[in-house]
Formats: sequence, C-alpha cells, structure tokens
Amino acid sequence: MATSRFLRPTLFALTGIGLAASLAVMSTSAASAATVLDGPVDLGTAATYGVLGASAVTNTGPTVVDGDLGVSPGTSITGFGAAPDGVVNGTVHQTDAAAAQAQRDTTTAYDVAASLTPAQTGLTELDGLSLSPGVYSGGALSLADTGSLTLAGSADSVWVFQAASTLTIGSGTRITITGGASSCNVFWQVGSSATIGTGAQFRGTVLAQQSVTATTGATVVGRLLARTGAVTLDTNTITAPTGCPTPGTPSQTVAPTIASGAPTPATAGTPYSYTVTATGTPSPTFTATGLPAGLTIDSTTGVVSGTPTTPGAATVTVTASNGTAPDATQTVTITVQPSATTTPTAPATAPTPTAPATAPSGTPTAGAGSGGGTPNGELALTGSDPTVPLGIAGALLAAGLGLALVARHRRSASASASTRTRRGQHGS
Repeated sequence: MATSRFLRPTLFALTGIGLAASLAVMSTSAASAATVLDGPVDLGTAATYGVLGASAVTNTGPTVVDGDLGVSPGTSITGFGAAPDGVVNGTVHQTDAAAAQAQRDTTTAYDVAASLTPAQTGLTELDGLSLSPGVYSGGALSLADTGSLTLAGSADSVWVFQAASTLTIGSGTRITITGGASSCNVFWQVGSSATIGTGAQFRGTVLAQQSVTATTGATVVGRLLARTGAVTLDTNTITAPTGCPTPGTPSQTVAPTIASGAPTPATAGTPYSYTVTATGTPSPTFTATGLPAGLTIDSTTGVVSGTPTTPGAATVTVTASNGTAPDATQTVTITVQPSATTTPTAPATAPTPTAPATAPSGTPTAGAGSGGGTPNGELALTGSDPTVPLGIAGALLAAGLGLALVARHRRSASASASTRTRRGQHGS
C-alpha cells in the first residue's frame, strides 16, 4: 500500500510533464507554418542612389546609372561626363551633405541587416538554389560562373544575405526573382568586399563594408553601396529600384496546403491529366512518388500527365513545398482502368471426343463369331480405358485380402484364449 501511495503522485507528475511537452511541441509546429520578416531594410536617403562610394567612384566605358551617384567622405568621381564616358540619370553628389547623410543611412542599414537572425546558416555556393523569403548567412558567399539563383516570393517578400567576408558573383550568372517579388527587397550585407562578374545579371542592394567592383557588362537592378572603400565600374547598367514598399512592411511566408480533391480514374493507353493545386506564399512546388507507369508530375504547375500503360490501382504521395515548414502531403489513389479496346482472351474449348471407328462390313465384331472375340483373340476397341476399372478391381481385391487376414488373426487369437482357459480348469 505504501508503494502504491508513492507511485500514484509520481505517475500524475509524469503525466503532467508529458502533457506539457506535447503542448509545447504542438505550439512549435503551429508557429512554424508562417514566417514574418519585418522589412524591407530601411535605406533612408541612400534608397535613391544607384552607386555610393566612400573613398572614390571610378568608371570605365559607357556605364549608365539610373539613379543618384555619390561619394563621401572621398572626393574622386571619374569616368562620367561627355561620351563615351558614363551617364548618370539622376543627381551626382560629390562630397556634399546629401552624400554624407546617405553614407550614415547606409551604415545604419548595414548594421540592421547584419543583426538579423538567419533562418539558414552555413551557405557558401548559391548556384542552383531556389530560396523562399528569409535571412541567409555564410562566410564567403558565391555564385559560380554561369550559375543561377532563384528567389521565389510575393510583392512584399524580403531576402537578406549575410556574407561574413566576401561576395563573389561569377561571370554570366543570373539571379531570377519570381512570384511578383521585387529587387527592392533583396539585400546583400557583405563583411568585406563584393565582386560582380562579367555579363552577370545581378539583383538586389549591396551593402559592403569595404568596396564593390562590377566588371565588364554586368547589369544590376539594385544598388552598389560601399561604406569605406571605392565603387569600380566598367560598362555597366545600374538601375536603382523605384516604387518600393515602405520600410517596416511585414513580409509573410505561409506554409503550403494542398487543396485539390481525389484524382479521376485513368485508362490504359489513353492520355491522362490531373492537376494538384496548393496554396501558400511563395507558390509551392510539387513532387510525387508512386505514380503509375507512364505518368509524371510537373514540379511547377502540379499537373500529373502522360499515358498510363498498365491497369491497376497506384497509391501516390504528393508533396507541396515552398521553403516554409511544414511541407504539405497528400496520399491519393490513381486507378488505371483497362483499355476498352482490349479483347478478353476466350476460355479454352474442351476437345470433341473422337467417335469410335466403325468396323468395315464383313469384319467380325465383339460377340460375333467363335467365342465372341476378334481375330487373333484381341479385345474389340470400344473407346473405354480399361485402366480405371482394373485399378478399382485391384483395390477391392487388396481390401478383401486384408479383411480375410484380420479375421484369421482374430480367430487364432480366440482359439488360443480358449485353450488356455481349458488348461486352467483341468489344472485346478
């Protein structure tokens, strides 16, 4: 009883701890469905600049800057003026109060971007990635030559990349922004210097602690802002984004939810199509396992299509993901019916018995002539197999012999018993 009294409160306590842990897990799962980033990063007066250097701005070739250009506290701006020099479709601020204020605002923006908590750390190579809105960090970030990076989101989506050291964008690379997202809300905070390679198509605002270099033919939809070093240009096109959201506008990502119903049946040998639909921000992509032979799913549109080849029922698991946990999964059954043109195989037809041969006229038959036999004493062919009745007769004969032996054994045993009885009576 004492043990029972001790265990009972202990069990209640353990149960309470388990419930609390379960509630904590449930709360964490619910919160992970949406991620809100308070952005974009406020650039202040630096937002109007396409190029802002600290020590100098140097250009070679017919660079075009759509936006303001400035330098502070340095004084050198070269390579802009009459053709074939560069052109500034904005205001040039050379060591004036506006440039000084833009530098202070750049420092504030740099510090804010650097202070954000990353959703993913340890990034190095960006080639081939498709990233949802959020904060990403690494040591030295790079995009390999001819590589590509996709940023998929909506109009208010924000991306902040934190490079502890350098940012290197290779030659011929491409950064693509989809889903209505904007270069307004892409920020690259760089701990040292940034380089944008030849012919690269770059998107976003570079906030570099030291210098920024754009090599021959690189295009930038964004801004190149250097805090302590120079900005170096060579035959570039730099377009400062306009019409950007007000700083502080929240950017929310929402985990996907599959909204489509059960698929319709398919028919073997007939083209088939079924669309998986899902909601979420940014737009999710799709994968599927267990599809019937001949069918595939389009990762972007969610359309399952093709020509199924084999009748049967397939259990298919569809997954929709957009970088915000949890992914959405749905298990459905796609039934492939046999083709209507398929001719069923007819069952085998039993062979028709062969009629007994008719004896020729004048030939003695069974029962005719001497002894009723056929010539040479052979049995007449009747079409019956004598094996079965002979087998039955043999079995009956064996059974009869067995019964006879048993009866004989019993009689012998009985006689022996009687003899012993009589001898016993005479002896007494």
